[in-house]
Amino acid sequence: MKKILVLHTGGTISMAEDANGHVSPNEKNPMDAVDMQFANATIISEDIFNLPSPHITLEHMLTLKKRIDAAFDEDFDGAVITHGTDTLEETAFFLDSTIKRGKPIVITGAMRSSNELGTDGIYNLLTAIRVASDEDSYGRGVLVVMNDEIHSARFVTKTHTTNVSTFQTPTHGPLGLLTKNKIFYFHNDRENQHLDIQSVHGNVPIIKAYAGMTGEIFDLFDSINLDGLVIEALGAGNLPPTAAHSVEKLLAKKLPIILVSRCFNGIAEPVYDYEGGGSRLHDAGVIFAPEVNSQKARIKLIIGLNAGLSLENGLENFMEN
Repeated sequence: MKKILVLHTGGTISMAEDANGHVSPNEKNPMDAVDMQFANATIISEDIFNLPSPHITLEHMLTLKKRIDAAFDEDFDGAVITHGTDTLEETAFFLDSTIKRGKPIVITGAMRSSNELGTDGIYNLLTAIRVASDEDSYGRGVLVVMNDEIHSARFVTKTHTTNVSTFQTPTHGPLGLLTKNKIFYFHNDRENQHLDIQSVHGNVPIIKAYAGMTGEIFDLFDSINLDGLVIEALGAGNLPPTAAHSVEKLLAKKLPIILVSRCFNGIAEPVYDYEGGGSRLHDAGVIFAPEVNSQKARIKLIIGLNAGLSLENGLENFMEN
């Protein structure tokens, strides 16, 4: 018999819609009333937060990490987290980057609140528990389970504002799926480096590139205390030339600058050798972070900095793998 810890953090899955169509948090989580009787699992639930996911911070993510670490040091065999969908992928990625693979950690949520027509919260919660209780889920890292699909926290992203199939994995596809009676895994992504941090300090903004971009926004950062910067660059990893010149000024100050693509699919890499091209940016010291989007690259950089990594001590290798 497996013992599974369910941690509720709030979000649409625990909200309700009023007569005007406005969705807001409930004082009492409706998921607490769900009948969770499983033949192969005992379920223990805790309401650790009751927050819309835009209110979730890195400090909340660290609290979740510490609670899961404590649970796994005890006799729990897996953990399920219910979470608002807006920042679900960031919490999932944070946990996947700070907790070593082993016992299953599954995150789920809902696109329709608890009293809306076609609400998906209860079903997603029950399928997440099924996945966390399954022997084949061991050692796969943090998983995101919604709409009968199983995704890797490393690569999954929210792709639609309201559709129940919003969570998708560009380039790689889902790890597996659920049927009425079985769980199927198609593949397993490679292991990634985990850093066991105890703090989440750091000022790391995200800047998105666009046609005709100048260096003005980067020049503003000269007077701001930054710990790093993430750039959503064009295409495979390029910038307009004027913007690139200002980025080079920040690099001269030994500021970690991480580059990802603003493209929905594909991998950023230093290919183009022209003014502002990715090859020249890389030669100047910009670090390319493959296979993650900007919000995940930001979290990864903050994790690395809080683990004591620096440009002189392993940060580039951590970000590139």
